[in-house]
Formats: sequence, structure tokens, C-alpha cells
Amino acid sequence: MSETGNLQPGAPAVNGAANIGHQVDVVRGEGGKVVVRVSGAWHLRHGMPLAASIEPALTAGAPPPQIAVDATGVTGWDSSLVSFLVGLTEICHARQIPLNRDGLPPGLSRLIELAETVPENKEAGLSDRRQPFVARVGSALIAYFHSTGKFVEFVGMVTLALMTFVRGRARYRRSDLIEVIQSCSASALGIVSLISYLVGVILAYMGAVQLQQFGAAIYVADLVGIGMVREMGAMMTGIIMAGRTGAAFAAQLGSMKVTQEIDALSTMGISPMEFLVVPRMIALILMMPLLCLYSDFVGILGGATVGVSVLGVSLTAYWHQSLHAITLSALFGGLVKSAVYGVLIALAGCYQGFECGKSSSAVGEAATAAVVNAIVMIVVACGMFAVLFNILNI
Repeated sequence: MSETGNLQPGAPAVNGAANIGHQVDVVRGEGGKVVVRVSGAWHLRHGMPLAASIEPALTAGAPPPQIAVDATGVTGWDSSLVSFLVGLTEICHARQIPLNRDGLPPGLSRLIELAETVPENKEAGLSDRRQPFVARVGSALIAYFHSTGKFVEFVGMVTLALMTFVRGRARYRRSDLIEVIQSCSASALGIVSLISYLVGVILAYMGAVQLQQFGAAIYVADLVGIGMVREMGAMMTGIIMAGRTGAAFAAQLGSMKVTQEIDALSTMGISPMEFLVVPRMIALILMMPLLCLYSDFVGILGGATVGVSVLGVSLTAYWHQSLHAITLSALFGGLVKSAVYGVLIALAGCYQGFECGKSSSAVGEAATAAVVNAIVMIVVACGMFAVLFNILNI
């Protein structure tokens, strides 16, 4: 006895298109065994049938002991046949009916096995709008505390690696340290010079507009000098290095994670923290105060340009006024800030690199997150330093 399913030449397809090329026959033989015979040319332009359309014919009467697939009559096929057979497999699994795919071509069988290797994530399409507001808030808090805990753990591991470096037992290459130092210092002078000079010019113009009303144009030197030394020099250098070096750290370490180089270091018994993080941390701790000092000088030079060319202040008077306004406590306070900002930049860049996913797009996301996190931490630290220095009267 033979029972034929709904997909035959000339019959309407499941999706409404004309089913010109492909055909499906459901044949029930002796012992209740069911054979699904697929034939014809299976191409997407002829429509993509669904296996659910023959489910009534498969399950009519007593459940069959086995369902076999016969594809000897197929003259051509593409992903439409693969999709149909995967749907047939899901029907058999749901009803616990064995499916025999021995009658399929070897290439088609391998494609179906590959499609079944990674099961569909049925929750992937669910939007957050289906969850209650409290559930969304709770999930966000849990994710936040989880990421915070991982960051604290990373900070602890970096601290232990730095202690090992101080004891002279850290395993790293000096050539890597020198290369990172060059990248964090000489290679960054151009952008630091430009930004610092323009910041000095902007501060001078802002002060000149107000101070000229009181005939106190000379005090523009105080404004620019104190502003650059105490706050702007360290902050602008930190923001520049966050966008330049922090993103580079995240991209470098993220690429190493994608290519499993970090796993290879661990396999060889080399600590990734000592080999990769410590050189980058040391380089920024050493170079950030020097870059900050250079930024202070260039910013004051930018203010002097405005003072001499716009306000008519002599260069000698401007220089002496700047030296009188700047104190050693303010100078060293800015240098301490810059060293702390260097630590934060290195932590943000290296942490995002180690937490990077194993795809090319994840590397870009890690670099972006490193820049954002570093800038946020720098601004927060700047506010905390402002309060602390006010308490200490520095």
C-alpha cells in the first residue's frame, strides 16, 4: 500500500509558490515501515517545502517502526532539500521514530550532520520586552556584579604579577618591554603635542576674555600654568593614551586570544600576566609622567602664544609669571595623577583583551570597550583626586 504526501509536481507548495521541480512521496510498506522518496530538482527558485506538510501522512495510523529516506530520484539539489530533511529529522526526534538516512548522497548527509552539530538557540529570538521590568533590571545587575568580580580578580592577578616583577622573577622579554615603551612614548609625542598646545591656547583665550576686563591680562599665565600642571596636562594625556594605547593593548591581546596564543603560553607554563600584562603596565607607569610633563610644557607654550600675540604680554614676563604661579606640589600632584591614569589605561586595555571573544568582531568590541572604560575611570579618578587634594590643601 502506498500513501503519497502533499508535495507533488503541480500541487501548490507550502509557501504558496508553484512546486515545479521537486516531489515527495510517502510510501508505507510491509510491517508499517515508511519510506520518504524525494525526487526531481530541488532548488530554491521552485519554492522551499516544509517537512511539516507530510507529517500527517507519516503519523497516520500506528507509529511506524522506522522512517527511511530514498533520494535516488533527485536530479539536483541545494539548501532547500537540506532544510526539508533537517525538518524531517526534527519530526522523527520529537516522535521518537528512528530515521534511516542511508539512501542519501554522502555530501548531503555531511551537510545535514553539520546542520545538526550546533542546535538552534530557541531563546535567541526572544526580545527583552517579553521579560518583566524587574527581571530585566535583575539580569542587568547580576551581569554588572559578575563583570565587576571578574575585573577585581584580574586586578589581583596583575598585582601578584607586578610583585613577581619587583622580585626579579617575572618571565617576560625585555625586547617586548622596550617596544611597548617606545610605542607609549616617542610614537605618541605628535598627538600629545598637538592636543596639549591647543588646550593651552583654549585656556588662554577663555581666561583672556574675562581678565582683560579688569586689566589683569598677565594672570592668564597663572590660569594656563596651574590648569595644565594640576589637571589638564595629566587628564588630556590620559585620554589620548586611552584612545591610542589602551585600544591597541585590547586589540593586540584580543587577537592573541582569537589565535589561541594566550592559551599556548599557559600550556608552556608561562604566565600570560607576567609575559603580556606586566611589560605594558610598566611601560605606561614609566612613560605617562614623562608625557604629562611634556604636555604641561607644550600647553604653557600654547598659552604663551596667545599671551604674546593677542594680549601683548612679553614672553619674559609671561614666563616669570608662570614660574611664580606653579608650585612643586601642583607639579608632582599632576605627575602622580598621570602615573595612576597609566595604571588604569593598562588595566582597562589588558582586561578587555583577555575577556575578548573568539571572533574578529569581538576584537573591535574589546578595543571600543577598553577606550570607554579607561576614559570613565580616568574621569572618576580625576574627581577623586580633586577632592583628596582639596582636603590635603595641595
